[in-house]
Amino acid sequence: MITPRRNDLISAIYMRIVRLWLGRNFKEINITPFEPRPGHSVLMMCNHFSWWEAFLSNYTAVKIMKRRWYVMMQHENALQYSFLRYVGMFSVVKGKRQSDESLTYGARLLDDSRNLLMICPQGEIRSNHETYIDVKKGTFKIIEQIKGPCQVVYHCILIDYFESLKPRAYIHLFDCGIAGEFTFDELKERVNNFHQQALLNQINMKH
Repeated sequence: MITPRRNDLISAIYMRIVRLWLGRNFKEINITPFEPRPGHSVLMMCNHFSWWEAFLSNYTAVKIMKRRWYVMMQHENALQYSFLRYVGMFSVVKGKRQSDESLTYGARLLDDSRNLLMICPQGEIRSNHETYIDVKKGTFKIIEQIKGPCQVVYHCILIDYFESLKPRAYIHLFDCGIAGEFTFDELKERVNNFHQQALLNQINMKH
């Protein structure tokens, strides 16, 4: 397991680079109004359609959530982008014992209300047009181990172009509740109900 060596100065510089990169590649980024719960850490679940959700979730973590961003990444990818450990990346290795270690580590991060952990509950890249989010059990294994107050948020990114040559990113944020106050089946139902609502909202999006 690769553990993070997060540095606030490096993270601040990295965030400036992310903002510049997003500005060059997107026409605009629209985030639905959202108020994080005071005194709570945040477990942010993103639909996994590309590499962009890592950068966009970092943007949301700093701009909206006002939390320190951490991300769990597959070990082989973490080795390739090892510099990201300095901005909050840690790895998860396939295999029960190794993956359990990473999930427990993620839960411990969320015991601190200053932190936000971004994960992709689908576990693999899927189309941005996916209508059902298959939440894997590993997500709930993290939630079960969190001891401090933690808000679970679904961070749905949908991409549209409309009249522009550059894409627009629409980020729909939904409060799934507090860790420990729902079952795995209830979490899956809430995520997918919210995802369906995001798709409907996207159809009616003004541009």
